[in-house]
Amino acid sequence: MTDLSVRGTVTAPRYRRVLGVGRSRVLQYVVLAAAALFVVAPIAPILYQSLVDRPLYEAGGVFTVANYTKLFTEAGFGQVIVNTALLAVMTTVLTLLIAVPMAILVVRTRLPFGRVLGLSMQWPFYISSLILGFGWITMYGPAGFVSVEVRELIGFVPWNLYSLPGMAMTEAVALAPVAYVFCANVLRQSDAALESAAQVCGAKPLRILFTVVLPMLRPPIVYATILTLSASIESLSVPLLYGTPADIKVFATFLYSNGLESVRPDYGVLGAASMIILVVTVAMVVAQARVLKKAQRFISVRGKASRPRRLELRWAGWIGAVAITLYVIFGAAIPILGLVFRSFTLIFTPLQNPLRTLTLGNYAEIFAFDDYTRSITNSLVVAAVGAVAVSVFALVAVIVARRSTFRFRRAVEYLALAPQAIPGIIVGIGFFWAFALIGSGGVLGPLLQGTLLAVIIVFGFTVLPTAFSSIASSITQIGAELDNAARTSGADWLGTFLRILWRLLIPAFVGALILSFVSILKGYSAALFVSSANSEVIGTTVLVLWTEGETGAVAALATLQIAITAVVVAVASRFMKGHASA
Repeated sequence: MTDLSVRGTVTAPRYRRVLGVGRSRVLQYVVLAAAALFVVAPIAPILYQSLVDRPLYEAGGVFTVANYTKLFTEAGFGQVIVNTALLAVMTTVLTLLIAVPMAILVVRTRLPFGRVLGLSMQWPFYISSLILGFGWITMYGPAGFVSVEVRELIGFVPWNLYSLPGMAMTEAVALAPVAYVFCANVLRQSDAALESAAQVCGAKPLRILFTVVLPMLRPPIVYATILTLSASIESLSVPLLYGTPADIKVFATFLYSNGLESVRPDYGVLGAASMIILVVTVAMVVAQARVLKKAQRFISVRGKASRPRRLELRWAGWIGAVAITLYVIFGAAIPILGLVFRSFTLIFTPLQNPLRTLTLGNYAEIFAFDDYTRSITNSLVVAAVGAVAVSVFALVAVIVARRSTFRFRRAVEYLALAPQAIPGIIVGIGFFWAFALIGSGGVLGPLLQGTLLAVIIVFGFTVLPTAFSSIASSITQIGAELDNAARTSGADWLGTFLRILWRLLIPAFVGALILSFVSILKGYSAALFVSSANSEVIGTTVLVLWTEGETGAVAALATLQIAITAVVVAVASRFMKGHASA
């Protein structure tokens, strides 16, 4: 008996210690330090620059609040605040009016072609607002194909794209898929018992939707509202494309014109404006967290949740199906198809048959110039390397935050999610100054200033919350008893991760990888301030081409980006079919 016991004893593995500290603890502190450095790097220079009287890379700076005084008295910032507030409110209202009813119709009612319409609702998410804006101008701008046809038909164009409502409508089309997904996921998971009880009491379908289903959506509506407000405040592409001809400035275009385009930028005013935007967005995220603290009131998923039963709307269902179809066709399909068709023509206007000017010249121009082809290659390299690096870091950060006894594990999670409260253009400005300070030391300057590494770091910062959230949502499905079994066998935290959790999280990791790749590929604003002539990506090159009036080249480059995104999404969809946990 004793011999068997001795033979059956499992010897616990011995792990090396670093300076007397376990390897697991060392890795956890490294992750904490990296996340903290990642977040502080763009914020600290902005705060410092806003409080000194000269560029921060010049010696002898004196602390002052004159930058904030000058911002509100001389720079015309008051009108910028008003425009930004109006744009954010209008965009948020329109986004919710599109997304919430459509989520309810697709998930909770017997909607004709509901599955197809639900999938088509999400496609605008994969297209950057910059590309969507170009498509809208091509079709609905003052000289757009649709606008000219409407003017010929009724004598005038009943919309003005170069206005705050025009900006808000385009932004809403781009942001509605995100809000739709939030609401749709909650509706799919919620218990239908409350709706069944209302039906038993004689309530009609429409009354059930307004009195039972809609109130249960308050948490995702709050989340979508804050997210949309933040996205509207940081948006650069649509306000830049639409607002410049009409001389309408918002926060993002104010920073762009006074920083990147200015011959002698006032860095103090730029820093002060950046800090104000940063404080506003952080305040909204904090407000969201406080509001959602009471989300327990809206829990309807219990241990014995019943399967949702779809409501019959009859004729109203067909109205809903038509509304979603109009959104998809006029909001996304027509502008994108128009942009694609423009890429194959010399002139795209109803005043002349576009079929007479079909050409591949726009694509020939793209591939004839090294600067344009380099931007495509750079985008693929940045997206691939950035997605891998961020997804790996996010995976380790999730394990530290959700599956360790590290005393600062909550801090790791907060730091990983913090970048979602920082607008992309602010990230670019902050890292620009951070790299300038580091580069002034001499050694790291050539590695960080105007290089692809700088662009990868900046884009990695912006997508870290996306990768972290994607993996964190999957780890909750893995029981802690697997960790405990490994620990009982003598494995430490890192050993448990490398031998067990890593393999189980591969689908979630791949999902985060693909999502990060697409997000980086369609990004542009964060790279504006840190890229150079040799590190341009598709988005920044498209902006330059647009300012030079090269609309054909813009359409061709945008079409190539859409094609790359479509291929990536198609491959991802095939992979995800067999991996529900992803």
